[in-house]
Amino acid sequence: MPTLALLLASNIFMTIAWYGHLKFPDAPLWKVILISWLIAGIEYCFVVPANRIGFASGFTVGQLKIMQEIITLLVFAAFAVLWLGEKLKWNHAAAFVCMIGAVAFIFADKLR
Repeated sequence: MPTLALLLASNIFMTIAWYGHLKFPDAPLWKVILISWLIAGIEYCFVVPANRIGFASGFTVGQLKIMQEIITLLVFAAFAVLWLGEKLKWNHAAAFVCMIGAVAFIFADKLR
């Protein structure tokens, strides 16, 4: 559970760093880059322990990565709707279903 919580926190900061500035298109690029790197630095403080704790707890690197990708997709979808005002469409749901398939494949050995 600590791994999931840390990955969630990491992805919130990562999404803000990568996409938050899109709401401010007139901001100077150098400021956007600097602020994004500062936010990304905080993100690393969550993702590195998440991966270390998860790996030590028995998750494989592939399992950690697919967990991160699912969390990223969920956080990004919420961010796109709430911060950028975008609408989710059928293809977003289809992509999520494909990701769930990826989760099933990567965790298949744990289901036996």
